[in-house]
Amino acid sequence: MTSNSHHTPDHEAPHEGPIKTPKQLIWAVLFAFLVPILGIVLLVTYVGAGKKPGAGTDILAEEAVARRIQPVGTVDLRLAVAGGGVLKTGEQVFQAQCAACHGTGAAGAPKFGDADAWGPRIKSGYEALLASALKGKGAMPPQGGALSDVEVGRAVVYMANKGGANFAEPKAPAGAEAPAAAAAPADAAPAAAPAAAAAPAAETGVAAPALYTQSCQTCHGAGIAGAPKVGDKAAWAPRVAQGIDALTASAIKGKGAMPPKGGTTASDADIKAVVTYMANASK
Repeated sequence: MTSNSHHTPDHEAPHEGPIKTPKQLIWAVLFAFLVPILGIVLLVTYVGAGKKPGAGTDILAEEAVARRIQPVGTVDLRLAVAGGGVLKTGEQVFQAQCAACHGTGAAGAPKFGDADAWGPRIKSGYEALLASALKGKGAMPPQGGALSDVEVGRAVVYMANKGGANFAEPKAPAGAEAPAAAAAPADAAPAAAPAAAAAPAAETGVAAPALYTQSCQTCHGAGIAGAPKVGDKAAWAPRVAQGIDALTASAIKGKGAMPPKGGTTASDADIKAVVTYMANASK
């Protein structure tokens, strides 16, 4: 009688893995380490190659750096005397810069020609008056910048002398004034007699920002004597609502403490330009 107790079916035999020898085990361990390392090296090489600049990009990069580190602003040095080296007279500076306040006595400014108001100031001397004009005093801002010290000094002397002083006009630096006209030939016709008082030069063609700085900033920059301060939207809103033409007409004719054309001899077109400039800056 045959017995099948010692027969083991195939499906009950133990399973064997792919690694059957020590040599195969060593190779498997090596590949387990080398494959990830190789993958990392290839990835780093690929990423590094993608960041390399192309031809000529070094110059572009240097230009970009230069633009980033360049100064925010630049200083443009100009001659202090405008008009080709010709200094303004005291009367011209007064009309363009000082008449707005000193012509009406606004904001405590000593009124032009008022000997009582100018008397105590004249006693302090020319140098003290000039220093106050250049540095600013009370509601009056510094009067330098667009004008030279000599031109400011001439205006101080012009106003002070009209108030009872007898100051000598400051001398112009060498080369600041226009050269004298050449002598006329002996047989030339006699020149016409000069006018009793030369009229201030008309400020035609002056850029609006420059005219504002020279003539309007004194009052409109600080809101003196009821002048709407530039940048104050609430103060300018009802005025802007009237329209530029109406504002220009008021500036040309004068209104309140503001003399006609702000005390300047600017053209109507220049007045309109500076009114528009102030209105736009206050919207």
